[in-house]
Amino acid sequence: MALAVTAYGSKVLREVCEEITPEFEGLNTLIDNMWETMYEAGGVGLAAPQVNKAIRLFIVDTVQVFEGMDEEDKAELFEDEEGIKEVFINARIVEESEEWWADQEGCLSLPDLNGEVERAWSITIEYNDREFNKLTKTFSGYNARVIQHEYDHTEGILYIDHVSGISKRLMKNKLNQIAEGKISPKYRMRFAK
Repeated sequence: MALAVTAYGSKVLREVCEEITPEFEGLNTLIDNMWETMYEAGGVGLAAPQVNKAIRLFIVDTVQVFEGMDEEDKAELFEDEEGIKEVFINARIVEESEEWWADQEGCLSLPDLNGEVERAWSITIEYNDREFNKLTKTFSGYNARVIQHEYDHTEGILYIDHVSGISKRLMKNKLNQIAEGKISPKYRMRFAK
């Protein structure tokens, strides 16, 4: 079942999320609902705070982006990787590359907005998968960007916290409209007011 996406201005988006155990009630249903919500909204990632749950859980599917790219773009944005479809539970980024790159980002909690964000080109992350297997993996390029964006959500950070001051000032009116629920999103949303 597709859930309502939590809109900018909601307190849960600014909370540092709690770790969970395999016994977390309704976890598998929540994950299934998050996939459905993400696809219905047209996203490539979704974090639990975006469905009003302050827990360290997010999902990423860059396969859909990878498959839609030409070979030149794949080589540039994915290097030797392909797209990923993974569940990340209790994730912790343990290493970032010194190389950073800027690209446009958007967020389902901030519809119809985007801004340029610098991210580490590659990261190493420790996390549990859906079955709670403990994994440590390194991701680069577009995969790393999406993971960092969703990971930030579990730390109470939004991509707009990374944009330049002038960009954020230009977004101010739109951010206020989102926070006040004065928008018409293409998917179901939960507003703070």
